[in-house]
Amino acid sequence: MSGFFGEALGELGKSLALVDPLQVEQACQAIASANRTGLYGCGREGLMMRGLAMRLYHCGLDATCVGEMDMPPLGKGDLFFASSGPGDLSTVNALSRMAKKADARVIILTSQAESPDASLADFVLLLPAQTMASDTGAQASTTLPMGSIFEGSMFLLFEAMVARIAALRGETADTMRARHTNME
Repeated sequence: MSGFFGEALGELGKSLALVDPLQVEQACQAIASANRTGLYGCGREGLMMRGLAMRLYHCGLDATCVGEMDMPPLGKGDLFFASSGPGDLSTVNALSRMAKKADARVIILTSQAESPDASLADFVLLLPAQTMASDTGAQASTTLPMGSIFEGSMFLLFEAMVARIAALRGETADTMRARHTNME
């Protein structure tokens, strides 16, 4: 594919090619084995986290986005999974501290391995992609605006992770589909 779409798809592919498969496997194992998972992200990253929460529910997991009315408390055996593309978001930092205080494990998805939010994590899932923190001046390197490469890469990464988590849990398309809403 050539032109604008080809360039954008190429940039997404380059970003995902840099993701460490071992980190992905470890994140999948942590999510699949958690009692419950609370997910969080700001802005468009938050939308990707909401999509992941829905798919985790389809896999039979107890997963909810922080801020939803049905978000249960997190504690020992639970997981807080937050996206912090730029690596220093005050809400992610505060929520990570709260999760750790409650004895929940913390996974941070970020493009910045050495960052304040990553330093609070039990585990960092590195997604090397341009975010809004690196989209101007000499740092700007993508066709898509602002943090779109990070957010688009999140979607593709999460779909691959869901397939792995479903396999770990013995889920099939039929068992997942059975948990899909019928209220559409």
